[in-house]
Amino acid sequence: MPAQNASEVGAADTGAIASASELGVFATLRRGVQVSPEILEGVVITLLLAVVAAGGRIVVPLAVQQTVDTGILAPGGVDTTRVAWLVSGAAVVLLLAGVCSALVNVRLFQRTEAGLASLRVKAFRHVHDLSVLSQSTERRGSLVSRVTSDVDTISLFVQWGGIMLLVSVLQILAATVLMAFYSWQLTIVVWVCFVPLFFVLRPAQKKVNHAYTAVRAKVGAMLGAVSEAVVGAETIRAYGVGARTQRRIDGAIDSHRRSAIRAQNLVSVVFSSGVLVANIVLSAVVVAGTYLGVGGTLTIGQLLAFLFLVQLFTGPVQMATEILNELQNAVAGWRRVLAVLETPVLVADPGADGVDSPRGPAGIEFRGVTFAYPDGAPVLHGIDLVLPPRTRVAVVGATGSGKTTLAKLATRLMDPVHGRVLLDGTDLRDIRAASLRARVVMVPQEGFLFDGSLADNIAYGHRPARAAPEHAVPDAAPATASTTATAGLTALPTTPPDAVLATLLDQVVADLGLTDWVADLPDGLATQIGQRGESLSAGERQLVAIARAYLAGADLLVLDEATSAVDPVTEVRVARALDSLTQGRSTITIAHRLSTAEAADLVVVVHEGRIAQVGAHRDLVGADGHYARMHAAWVSQVR
Repeated sequence: MPAQNASEVGAADTGAIASASELGVFATLRRGVQVSPEILEGVVITLLLAVVAAGGRIVVPLAVQQTVDTGILAPGGVDTTRVAWLVSGAAVVLLLAGVCSALVNVRLFQRTEAGLASLRVKAFRHVHDLSVLSQSTERRGSLVSRVTSDVDTISLFVQWGGIMLLVSVLQILAATVLMAFYSWQLTIVVWVCFVPLFFVLRPAQKKVNHAYTAVRAKVGAMLGAVSEAVVGAETIRAYGVGARTQRRIDGAIDSHRRSAIRAQNLVSVVFSSGVLVANIVLSAVVVAGTYLGVGGTLTIGQLLAFLFLVQLFTGPVQMATEILNELQNAVAGWRRVLAVLETPVLVADPGADGVDSPRGPAGIEFRGVTFAYPDGAPVLHGIDLVLPPRTRVAVVGATGSGKTTLAKLATRLMDPVHGRVLLDGTDLRDIRAASLRARVVMVPQEGFLFDGSLADNIAYGHRPARAAPEHAVPDAAPATASTTATAGLTALPTTPPDAVLATLLDQVVADLGLTDWVADLPDGLATQIGQRGESLSAGERQLVAIARAYLAGADLLVLDEATSAVDPVTEVRVARALDSLTQGRSTITIAHRLSTAEAADLVVVVHEGRIAQVGAHRDLVGADGHYARMHAAWVSQVR
């Protein structure tokens, strides 16, 4: 499989956003409906109901004309019976039209919610499918706004503006036909007055479109600034930069305010133009209608009916500005969501075209691997490295040497620009994502914890039923509780019963030597740890991450060592848990402390994006090279 140049990452994301923003209004709506086809389910019935609802509105002018001309102004005097029948008939038709209008609204609401729920799911799923690099090009708050507030703007238009647009178009057509039936002369007067407005609306629509695109972008920027300030509240408070942060948020809010006001000003101008033209039309119809009535070509009832029809005609035209407002807002939101959906997935799951990687001792190999971040110089250069199965590997090197990049490539959080990364001889790009994630797990330096109980967070490591990783303990080692706990995963259903899961979690805690730590917590495994695990210390959060990885039962573990900021007691717990976690498994540890390298089977020294040395600790420390110098400097500081 050909590798994609990392410099194309930013260009691909920008291209997707540009292509979405360049779509016209109707092209955007068409594309939006394509990704949310549920919106159009049963649309034929909805249209028929809308026709009946719109038709009911023209009953009033007809009833007025007939009531006046054939009832009130009947040759023999007022015909009360006819007036009563006409009024009653009109009331029945209006009632039926009201029921149809309500059904249209209900059907539109149901279909819209179904379609937009599907859109949210697709957008959310796509955001998670994007590579780490693609996600880092967007602020997290902006990505969240694509799935939340941007979809809300679409919902508002489709549920309200959509039905109004549909009924308004039908109403204008029906009103035009009836007006022409009563007086083609007055119909021409109406259209002559409104035709110039229709020509003005086109460029006005483009300006409003651009204005609301800017508004949606400002909303994303504002949410991004606010979310960063909320997540980073502790750091902001610690460094006393609240005023600076407030100015930043105030700037984002003010920028959104100015952008929204500009858009509303444009809408107000268009709305005022519609109101002005509507008043001119009414005046012109009254004058021309009076002239035609005096000439005997128009009855009083017909003139009154025509005036009602003019109201039915001008109402939607005036409403068009408000619909235009919601339409442009929705189109801007739709474009932003489509931009996410059209962002290419650079680390793609091969799916049905991929292969399953069989469980067992995992060996990893780098062949000619080169990697560069977008718009940056290469950080890894032609890496050739073979890491045998069941080997504990420590990757050491200076900050910025490429250690973390190497780990991300091994777990396929990113793909190399050139070269291949192989798991047991198979290119990672050819392995199905589910199979790869079952075999390879990365334990980050700061594992993300969710708001919930300790048990809930550890249980995130549970996978669907799968073959037991029998290699979890070396062949020569006797069966232990650790073996039993890991093998026990095979009996678990996809969603284990609470009792089974509780027993399994107790086993995991015992195997990792964390029983005393859990017992000291207020509610044991049921202890609520708060958002991002805020009630736990950094070391305790690392213990949860280790327990989660142990429960996952992976064949290859990639760990970012995080013991430098841990107190001695917790460090002992972490070290003991890590020893149980890595026992018998292939592990790659980004070693910040060289004590980890001393205990490793193999040490890989990375220097300026290249593999400088590979070998056992005892061999490297006795050789003249980078590792010996690093180790000597470390020993002089800590010993």
